[in-house]
Amino acid sequence: MFARLFLIILFPIAVAAAPAAAQVMVAEADARGIPTIAPLIDRVDDAVVNISVVSERHGQLPPLFRDPFFSPFLPPLDRMPPQRQMSAGSGVIVDAEEGYVLTNNHVIENAIEIRVTLRDDRSFGAELVGRDPGTDIALLRIKPDRLTAIPFGNSEQLLVGDFVVAIGNPFGLGQTVTSGIVSALGRSGINPQGYEDFIQTDASINPGNSGGALITLDGRLVGINTAIISPGGGNVGVGFAVPINMARTVMDQLIRYGEVQRGRLGVMIQDLTPDVAGALGIDATSGAVVSAIEPDTPAERAGLEAGDVIVAVDGRTVEGSARLRQMIGLSRPGEQVTLSILRNGERIEKVIELADAEAGPAQTRQGADDVLAGVRLAPVDRSHPAWGRVEGVAILDVTPGSRAARAGLEPGDVITAVNRQPVGTVRDLGRALGDAPGTVALTVWRDGRLMLIVFRP
Repeated sequence: MFARLFLIILFPIAVAAAPAAAQVMVAEADARGIPTIAPLIDRVDDAVVNISVVSERHGQLPPLFRDPFFSPFLPPLDRMPPQRQMSAGSGVIVDAEEGYVLTNNHVIENAIEIRVTLRDDRSFGAELVGRDPGTDIALLRIKPDRLTAIPFGNSEQLLVGDFVVAIGNPFGLGQTVTSGIVSALGRSGINPQGYEDFIQTDASINPGNSGGALITLDGRLVGINTAIISPGGGNVGVGFAVPINMARTVMDQLIRYGEVQRGRLGVMIQDLTPDVAGALGIDATSGAVVSAIEPDTPAERAGLEAGDVIVAVDGRTVEGSARLRQMIGLSRPGEQVTLSILRNGERIEKVIELADAEAGPAQTRQGADDVLAGVRLAPVDRSHPAWGRVEGVAILDVTPGSRAARAGLEPGDVITAVNRQPVGTVRDLGRALGDAPGTVALTVWRDGRLMLIVFRP
């Protein structure tokens, strides 16, 4: 029906859910005799804030000068003065005593200055506690001066059809309230590289709402609004919010460690379909089918086998592969989980200690983003020629024309050190780049020899 369909991740929402009876009671007639949820909004709207961000990006050439004819006469893009830009989004105060504010990672990404403005027009400079691109969640901290927080709800208790309210700052108009219902739960496939379990709602969401609150009619926070699907950039009744239970898990790690450390099981998985269930001779209707086991991983050591169907983690039902990935990815390395598995028609339990997924850390510094933009990284595995010869991080792919490509990095290279500091994992590499001063010297293994590749500011 539409010529083009856009996914926009530019706004916050606030929604919460409660039992139907409780929600109907809230929208009762006031002294005017008019049904209203104004008392609810009055309790929570001070906790939804505006976030303004100053960020920098590399200089851009006008279209005319992008012709290769001019390239010999122009400096490289990475040597052009950076350009500053302004953007805005929303956030939610979740801890008034500590001054913690939840928002979206994409709202504050690449920020060099962040300011939080309250509904009473007070403005605070914000500290970035940490961020997690995988869930699109970021945590800020402001001065805890007469703040109001929204109490947490339980997003796992939401039902399709629950009434919700979204609060944010669309289009920079100021605080705006919209209402609707929970349209669907457990949505995924919007950002396949992330950890998804979205709440879908038809409460109107528009650009600028990112990071806002999704609340139920009992005034509890159940989601952080993140994205809309739209044919032209505006609301068409399909919006998404990160469940607050997921956001709280991320928040707890950011407060304690400054980053999100993800667990790793070591399996390749796919959804359990009726056809697969029939072929395996099981009567389960949901779960994640193990299609392969990676060597030297917790899954191999615990005795998991191809064809096993994982139906629960710590007693929580696994609806499919995306749900399992999210459950494991939000658990920390070293944490023990109990997997409920169907094998040959029997249900067995496996207690497994998770390894380190070696995903990039939730960084507050931009060193890795600047130096290795356009580079896809992975641990050195048995298939790599460097296996058993050097320790480091393998480069799987390099985007042509990127800064890394211009510096000479190639697919197949292994980064073994940053400024002579050895790195053995992707996380080590991210930390070393974040700590590096202006010039970065990478020690790189290529075809059996070591070389030095230098990145200058």
